[in-house]
Amino acid sequence: MSSTTDKKSYGIDELSIGMSLTREVDVTDDTVRGFALVSGDHNPVHLDEEYASNTRFKKRIAHGMLGGSLFSTIFGTQLPGEGSIYVSQSLIFKRPIYIGDKVAATVTITRIDTEKRRVFFTTQCTVEGKVVIDGEAEIYIP
Repeated sequence: MSSTTDKKSYGIDELSIGMSLTREVDVTDDTVRGFALVSGDHNPVHLDEEYASNTRFKKRIAHGMLGGSLFSTIFGTQLPGEGSIYVSQSLIFKRPIYIGDKVAATVTITRIDTEKRRVFFTTQCTVEGKVVIDGEAEIYIP
């Protein structure tokens, strides 16, 4: 699979099946608290260490959608890039993301419909090589 460059956006005719991009992010306490503020999700499993210690996770976990939101960053800023519109996304949360984890979010083009200007991707987040989020996305290229 090929990796893209620092280009800001791709036209539909510049894309090809197999194009891929990975973005790595360190999940910090500030990241999780900021996501809680923006999303309004103040579930104590994300924010309260004492509460989280009594759950099956044993410590605080990041919001699942925090990991999922990394795909939006890639789609809107790099691949396909500026101007692209998120049409749909499916996500399966396979493992928790913990504070302190380095998450690698990868999108890969699987299909292109030039007539409808739609691009289809697999989406995946991993931590230390283990899949934590799996999914698929559809993006419209204006």
